[in-house]
Amino acid sequence: DCCEYYNLSTRLASEFVFIAHEAFGLQVWFTVMCVFQGRCAEDLYKGIQSSDSGVRCDSLKQLADVSTDITFAQEFISRDGHSLLGIRLEGTHPGWDASPSQGTPSGLMDHGIVSWENLSSAFIKKIASFVNAKVQDASIQRLALAILENMVLSSNSLFQLVRQEVTLERLITHLQVTNQQIQTKAMALLMALLQTAGEVDRQNIIHSSGPVGDEMAHYLYVLQSVTLNLLEPLMRTPLDSYNQDQRDMLHNLRQLAFETESEGSLSNERRRSLCAKEFKKLGFSNNSNPGQDLVRAPPGLLALDTMTYFASRYPDAYSRFVLENSSREDKHECPFARSSIQLTLILCEIFRIGEPPSETRSDFHPIFFSQDRIFNELFCICIQLLNKTWKEMRATQEDFDKVMQVVREQITRTLASKPTSLELFKNKVNALNYSEILKLRQTERLHQEETLAPPVLELKERLKPELLELIRQQRLNRLCHGTLFRKISSRRRQDKLWYCRLSPNHKVLHYGDVEEDTETPPIETLQEKIPVADIKALLTGKDCPHMKENKGKQNKEVLDLAFSITYDVEEYSLNFIASSRTDFCLWTDGLSVLLGREMSSECMRSELEILLSMEIKLRLLDLENVPIPDAAPPVPKPPSNFNFCYDFSQTEQ
Repeated sequence: DCCEYYNLSTRLASEFVFIAHEAFGLQVWFTVMCVFQGRCAEDLYKGIQSSDSGVRCDSLKQLADVSTDITFAQEFISRDGHSLLGIRLEGTHPGWDASPSQGTPSGLMDHGIVSWENLSSAFIKKIASFVNAKVQDASIQRLALAILENMVLSSNSLFQLVRQEVTLERLITHLQVTNQQIQTKAMALLMALLQTAGEVDRQNIIHSSGPVGDEMAHYLYVLQSVTLNLLEPLMRTPLDSYNQDQRDMLHNLRQLAFETESEGSLSNERRRSLCAKEFKKLGFSNNSNPGQDLVRAPPGLLALDTMTYFASRYPDAYSRFVLENSSREDKHECPFARSSIQLTLILCEIFRIGEPPSETRSDFHPIFFSQDRIFNELFCICIQLLNKTWKEMRATQEDFDKVMQVVREQITRTLASKPTSLELFKNKVNALNYSEILKLRQTERLHQEETLAPPVLELKERLKPELLELIRQQRLNRLCHGTLFRKISSRRRQDKLWYCRLSPNHKVLHYGDVEEDTETPPIETLQEKIPVADIKALLTGKDCPHMKENKGKQNKEVLDLAFSITYDVEEYSLNFIASSRTDFCLWTDGLSVLLGREMSSECMRSELEILLSMEIKLRLLDLENVPIPDAAPPVPKPPSNFNFCYDFSQTEQ
């Protein structure tokens, strides 16, 4: 640097470094550098005061390059150079452009040699003017925002000055631009104001529709966290039964829900009895002293605030909720107050109210920036969702915790999809009903067991033929063993038993009447027989001939158990009525196998799924805790030659 400044050649530069370091030692080298930095600071100090604009511009550029060196900064500041820059900036345009000279002011101050408080209010106003300007170079605005952030964080007095000069509306405008760097710097300044002031107007924050960078996402998360934490005092404050305002809020809830007669004309005892009855309908556990339900903190007074907001903002929905549940049976009613208290606590846990912002998290919710009082508005949507879910689950008081778990899952799943507005959140969370939650849970369970991974599904398909053949053999074996059926006569009386079984060679069906005490009659005792080759069709339900004869007189249970086979030229039929659904499935599957058709009963599908699940689990035992990739690894290219292969055809010498 010294040699470049004095235009020395490379050879002389090397000699200078060697002589200074080797001959005089490290301490002397530092002394030489300090002397040089002092000379450099003196020259640049004079250069930025030059009447020649070209010299001034070059000096500012050089100043930007060397201001990061703390030795130079000390020398330049000792000459009051930073004040000179401030004076020039206060009176005229600083000459900043997209060149490196824009870093000069902040570069000197970053070393902490001199405090930001030494800068005048005129300097701060000038910097703020670059931020407030509607048309300005992006690089200048970015630097101005960074300088103001440093000022705000350095002292409370500078914070007051910056807050007066930079309006929140202007910062919001910077948050709307597509330039991610300006967005980030504007959010950093806003967060500095929030952290210093404790509370600043945070409404209508809008961020760009483009992808949000990691730093920007973190600032949005911190803004969300700081704002929601303003609810912490309410959340941690229990209801005070002696506070008249809080008692009035409780009674206002009751009065908005029920059209009561004038209480002034009632005796004290009658009034207390009426209030207790109505508080019970509202869902308070302690109906004689409902304030006791709100003593637990959290959620404390925040639960009362959300209930009051819902009742006053959406009176029709509130009255409908309360009156609808008041008319249900006691065990099926959804208690509004108890549900509201628990729901408020769930929302506090989801949004981590009361926890300080993390330094690493960036999981902000876009919906937060779309609405005033977003917490209360979300409560209003979710309390109605809770009532809907309660009805879908046909819940009773014993199912309260289970319903709350489902509602928590509905809210968290919907928020995970990052809805950008309350309307979108409302539509998504209502579409995620109880049956959908059950389906999602089942799918996730299967994914956790890796039964839905593509390789596992492919393995299932390969195993299916073998397992289906196993089921076919089981069905045929059952037919060979035979089954006892009841015969229904033309007089529709169950007066006889008959037995049917398949021959061991699977070519003939043998059947005949048997006595009631007979368990498994020998095949020779069954006189009637039908060759399997003569069977033409298998009929079930109302298509069976014996069901058509008694059309309209058979109940559904009998229809579900009836089946027939037709043989010869479909003029004759053998009619069955199974004793159970299991026998029906076994025989219809077995007869389908004999006819060369696919089995289609629900028992077959259930058994196939069980066998597949067991076989898959057995085969995956050795892969426990080993992730299964979705796709097979790529097959490497073949080698350029196969000279490494041993040729067995050559006779060993």
